[in-house]
Amino acid sequence: MLKSMTGFGRTEQNIGDKTFLIDIKSLNGKQFDLSLKMPALLRPYEFDIRRIISEELVRGTVDCIISLKDTGKAKPFTINTTLAKAYYQPLAELCTELNLEASHILSTLVKLPEVITPSSETLNAEEWNGFQQILRTAIQNINNHRQNEGEVLKQDLIQRIDNISSLQKEVAKLEPLRQQKIREGLVKLLEEKVGKDNYDANRLEQELIYYIEKIDVSEEQVRLLNHCDYFKSLLTEEDNAKGKKLSFILQEIGREINTTGSKAYDSSIQKLVVTMKDELEKAKEQILNVL
Repeated sequence: MLKSMTGFGRTEQNIGDKTFLIDIKSLNGKQFDLSLKMPALLRPYEFDIRRIISEELVRGTVDCIISLKDTGKAKPFTINTTLAKAYYQPLAELCTELNLEASHILSTLVKLPEVITPSSETLNAEEWNGFQQILRTAIQNINNHRQNEGEVLKQDLIQRIDNISSLQKEVAKLEPLRQQKIREGLVKLLEEKVGKDNYDANRLEQELIYYIEKIDVSEEQVRLLNHCDYFKSLLTEEDNAKGKKLSFILQEIGREINTTGSKAYDSSIQKLVVTMKDELEKAKEQILNVL
């Protein structure tokens, strides 16, 4: 199973006389980063809400907006009479000094900060349990979206790795020809520079063996195929969060491809290496979105 870090989930549900709307959106990110907006009555449960979201979504840049929809019912409020009286005295004095009507002071007072405030309201235990179910439903919705996106990523990644494996097989076919061309090129160069009969053929053979061993890429090709097979097997494992591990394997694949290119000394193999690098870069771009 493969999951993307990109997804969206929404849930709207009633709890008693309250209607909650939860929107959760996630994008790719190296760690878990949550931006949470919620009504004041949920503030006492903020740490629990953050814990639930982080445990379920694991990684990514997450935006969660929790709204309390207006049900049309009147909301209780309180008047801070002490603060209102403190505001009133200087306002009344100012009206007197400026010869202004004092009849509108009350309408001004109620608009001043903290004079009228909503009554403190929190969820009871039953409502909190109900809200957790709503939150988990929203998380399940986004996880379903992530899983669908992950399946698309999986198919693309398999295609990229299969392409690299196929290119590696083409490199393996060219390897014997490359060694033969190197041998023939060195012999031709010696014959042109020192003459056909003026060099030690046995010594040349020894030097050729040493040189060809130094530029042999068979070990790199074996490791490259092993990494590709491991990458594909990891895609099918049940672990949800494996993007970092897959990224590490791609780094190893890239190392073997680079070493093959540096040892190649052959234009045909170099072309295959360039194409493998292109497939690898496309796979790396996709891995950035994997959970």
